[in-house]
Amino acid sequence: MQDFSLHILDLAENSITAGARRIEIRIDEESGRDRLTIEIADDGRGMSREMADRALDPFATTRTTRKVGLGLSLFAQAARACNGEVSIDSEPGRGTRLTGTFQASHIDRKPWGSITDTLITLIAGNPGISFYYRHRRDDRVYSLDTEVIKKELGDVPVSDPRVVQLIRGDLEEGLSGLGVQ
Repeated sequence: MQDFSLHILDLAENSITAGARRIEIRIDEESGRDRLTIEIADDGRGMSREMADRALDPFATTRTTRKVGLGLSLFAQAARACNGEVSIDSEPGRGTRLTGTFQASHIDRKPWGSITDTLITLIAGNPGISFYYRHRRDDRVYSLDTEVIKKELGDVPVSDPRVVQLIRGDLEEGLSGLGVQ
């Protein structure tokens, strides 16, 4: 995968496949510690300890349509290439929390890509799922919670083109304020 936005899209799609109704994506950039953390947590089916231990293996997958699952292993490879690591905390029936850490200044660290496009794709394409996104860069924070948006909208779906346009504008402004896009 070329950038972090594509990793986030792939990992969130894993959560959707696992039946998640809420997906939380948290990014923490700590320049003083030269550390970047990406965390994706969901309330999906979760995995047994045995499957979680094997999940970073590209030849371990629960899918029946193919025999490989590259998303998690590619994310772990990207973390290791930047002096980082990936951990998985999961339990059947309780969801999964995936955490990747990276040396922020490492020459092999991937670019962000379009976080806005990734989030719009997830939100508009899955209006029945709640997404929480929080990006912290040192002392500046941007967040978006579709549960809050849905309460404000009433009967108007978050996939309505007018709503998508408003969410896109908010994301662009918020991420630009952090210097991400």
